[in-house]
Amino acid sequence: MSLLESLVSQISGPALEGLSKQLGADSSTTMSAVTAALPMIVGALAKNASSQDGAASLANALDKDHDGSILEQLSGFLGSSDNGPGGAILGHVFGNKRPGVEAGLSQMTGLNQGQAGSLLENLAPIVMGYLGRQKRQGGLGVDDLTNILAGERNQAQQTSGGAMDILSSILDRDGDGSMIDDIGGMLGKFLR
Repeated sequence: MSLLESLVSQISGPALEGLSKQLGADSSTTMSAVTAALPMIVGALAKNASSQDGAASLANALDKDHDGSILEQLSGFLGSSDNGPGGAILGHVFGNKRPGVEAGLSQMTGLNQGQAGSLLENLAPIVMGYLGRQKRQGGLGVDDLTNILAGERNQAQQTSGGAMDILSSILDRDGDGSMIDDIGGMLGKFLR
């Protein structure tokens, strides 16, 4: 089971109900939005981790703050209005492009932009917690994380084209067709 499939499977039953209630959306709309949002988060993490400094920063954040314990209390977390570190994580992952990502997600899913932002804030700590748990349990190093995320990004581009197309267009700030220079600028801010 891929990382994205595992993450989607975590958000079911009471966890999905709590998230739907928090967003003010029905379960079907929420699940569709989750399946669109997760590839955006994982894809942006993969881009950030494609540089040595970005990968090291991600590994450090996982070691320091994301042990995976959030997965044991998922229903409580998603049923609460407290999104924990979600806003800060999105700031690091999307930088100043977060409003554009939220707008794109809103257009794809029918959620309003506030709901899309709340969804992303709820999902970001879950993604980080899942990666942190995988890192610890699998003894994964920086290169392993980079390879996992790159594989997930490639799979997401094939299966979730719309979400990844929106993410690519938003993160490619200067329109040169490459996000590498744009991600480099964001990582500079992340590492300061």
